[in-house]
Amino acid sequence: MNRSYRFGASCALALFTALALAPAPAVADGDDTALTNLIALASQRLALAEPVARWKWANHQAITDTPRENALLADVEKRAVAANVDPAFARAFFQDQIDASKEVQNALFDTWRSTRPPEGPAPDLATSTRPELDRLTQSLVAGLARVQPLRTAQDCPSRVAQSLANWKSLTRYDSAHSSALTRALGHVCEAGGVGATG
Repeated sequence: MNRSYRFGASCALALFTALALAPAPAVADGDDTALTNLIALASQRLALAEPVARWKWANHQAITDTPRENALLADVEKRAVAANVDPAFARAFFQDQIDASKEVQNALFDTWRSTRPPEGPAPDLATSTRPELDRLTQSLVAGLARVQPLRTAQDCPSRVAQSLANWKSLTRYDSAHSSALTRALGHVCEAGGVGATG
């Protein structure tokens, strides 16, 4: 599972690099490049749930860290204002990222308890994983600025769903994490949720 997940994350990184060259906002003309870009970033962040979980497991830490989560949300609101993003939108979006990450972490903990714990040393959270999370936070806020014009469109949920389906087909995304990624996109649209694709 880990190898396929890393493969999906590396594909996401390659796709994001390509999409970063075309940072046009998602607007009503049907160009959903910015949506796909945001999905790739959310997936990259979700991929970091595994090293975070490995560190917490090795160090006997709880999955939920309320003070750190609150500090992240407060920081995100400040970054959003600076990027001309609605801070309430940014806060709801990042709460979804936190919840999606914890969904994956809880699933990993359950697997490790019922089968066997992860092998090898845990990644260092302070020097490797958190700097990557910080980088993604900035990129995600910029991504929110590009999709913000789409949020109120009537077809926003279906466009998010179609972009997600297209992205998964391009990257061979690990289906075990589909529900967490869908959860991570729950507040992209003002109406909430990810619509049906057909």
